[in-house]
Amino acid sequence: MKQPLQYFIAGALLCTTSLWSYGQTAKATISNDSKLVISKHIYGQFAEHLGRGIYDGFWVDKNMPVKKQDRIRMDIVEALRKIKIPNLRWPGGCFADEYHWRDGIGPRANRPKMVNTNWGGVTEDNSFGTHEFLELCNLLGCEPYISGNVGSGTVQEMSNWVEYLNFDGASPLTNLRKVNGHPEPFKVSFWGVGNESWGCGGNMTPEYYSNEFRRYAAFAKDYHDAKLKKIATGPSDADYNWTESLMKNVGTRMWGLALHHYTLPTGDWKDKGSATQFTEADYFKTMQNCLKMEELVTKHSAIMDKYDPAKKVALVVDEWGIWTNVEPGTNPGFLYQQNSMRDALIAGTNLNIFNNHCERVKMACLAQTVNVLQSLVLTKKEKMILTPTYHVFDLYKVHQDARFLPMKLDAPDYELNGQKIPAVNASASQDASGKVHISFVNLDASKDITIKANMGDINWNNVTGQILTSAKLTDINTFEEPGKIKIAPFSGAKKEGGIVSVVLPAHSVVVLELKN
Repeated sequence: MKQPLQYFIAGALLCTTSLWSYGQTAKATISNDSKLVISKHIYGQFAEHLGRGIYDGFWVDKNMPVKKQDRIRMDIVEALRKIKIPNLRWPGGCFADEYHWRDGIGPRANRPKMVNTNWGGVTEDNSFGTHEFLELCNLLGCEPYISGNVGSGTVQEMSNWVEYLNFDGASPLTNLRKVNGHPEPFKVSFWGVGNESWGCGGNMTPEYYSNEFRRYAAFAKDYHDAKLKKIATGPSDADYNWTESLMKNVGTRMWGLALHHYTLPTGDWKDKGSATQFTEADYFKTMQNCLKMEELVTKHSAIMDKYDPAKKVALVVDEWGIWTNVEPGTNPGFLYQQNSMRDALIAGTNLNIFNNHCERVKMACLAQTVNVLQSLVLTKKEKMILTPTYHVFDLYKVHQDARFLPMKLDAPDYELNGQKIPAVNASASQDASGKVHISFVNLDASKDITIKANMGDINWNNVTGQILTSAKLTDINTFEEPGKIKIAPFSGAKKEGGIVSVVLPAHSVVVLELKN
């Protein structure tokens, strides 16, 4: 089996020189010889107790005039069900390592308040806790992914949480769950053993955390048909030593290793740049930083391969997305930012990278779902808008659990001020009904690019498509104009024998469907 990296596309490592000028047509070849599957869990989401993500996001005041189930906002639920989100990570993030789950169960009037020291220093009433989160996942039709408290919690606390949720026999914790309204076990499989233990989760060394993981994981038990998938804190960005240490000291005791990487427009944490006010030069640098994900996934995977050649351990990119300065006038601890056409291109590019590394990347979670960072949904009182990023997930949902089709693409370069990045990235898959889907992202700010993709021995008769683009990279959806950027039919592709020829408009995301 050839590795997907040999075919891939858009990474900065693979396209260091331009093979095609803009006056020419780029060529691609799609292979039909892979048995790999693009896990649906690559399309996961993240909902932390941060800003207006939970409170005034998913969980609203009982008097707000919107459709609700209990206090769960149903227009958000319905939007997320449409794009088939497969999992939702909660309660953090940094918040996870100061969260004590017993404070969030039982009668809400009796739950103690707590200070969210990581995000804005606000006081929370714990009205949204374990049962509320799992009801939200039930309404969404997705799997819960719970991050346990390793930083300020105890082994017993996490062990008890697992038992409370998953044990179906007789025990004090099972009885407590029944008293709190849920007789049957929840059967939660995905468990994070801490979060960012190298930073806000405890400032640990990789060697120390490796021992902590082994200790916590030993007491997080499998109960009957609720087998745990334990996910270890992995590296931040290019901390390859962390990955080396965890793979050496933990190895296949973990189901997954978490990688966190954010696209910073400026590359500077102190001044990350605006979400809406940027030049083409700013955009170009942002996309350079975005494409670093290819290098990170490749290099971390190579280290994992040394210790786990059978690829039993998943690389879980459970925090990714663009991180800009907050919107002017908003609480800096709430991380509320707008979402532009640039962000849609970032989303499509990252998802293509994950798809093309599906032999190792089995799960990912966009940061975050509602009102925080690169959100899918933004709300303002009873109003709700879907962001350009949401529409990319809508377009790409066709890849979930589909068979991966490796692609070799000779992409032209996008050049600016003497620097180059690959102008196009892409991924392809075939679903259970035989339909082939190809997702293209044209990063060039101003030039259309033609791709001629040889489909080899794949049988197909016609091609249709959808596109997401806008007049300007800085365009956004607003509460006054919520449909400025939306999916539209695409007619720029045609069949030429066994080749699909497609003209990709500048700064666009295009998904083609080929079928008999």
